[in-house]
Amino acid sequence: MIKHVVMWKFKPGTEAEQEKFLSGLRGLLGVIPQIKEQEVGVNKGENNYDAVLVSVFDSMEDLAAYQTDPRHVAVASVCKEIRVDRVAVDYEV
Repeated sequence: MIKHVVMWKFKPGTEAEQEKFLSGLRGLLGVIPQIKEQEVGVNKGENNYDAVLVSVFDSMEDLAAYQTDPRHVAVASVCKEIRVDRVAVDYEV
């Protein structure tokens, strides 16, 4: 199994867009069949990344299918306009 972890820093003043983006991510669970598990969280501390996505896939091929799925691409396009930084890691569990 593959764990896919992504964190974002958002531009100030984009709170409405952030909520749209994070809600869109949450809405993909149960819609894109390759997603086995998913958590979307918002940072409560200071001086850290603003939000995180933790997803589980059966394989790297399933992760690749998710990343190119048009439903994911549509949600991700919202983020590209509001993010300052993005970091990710994919590892086997």
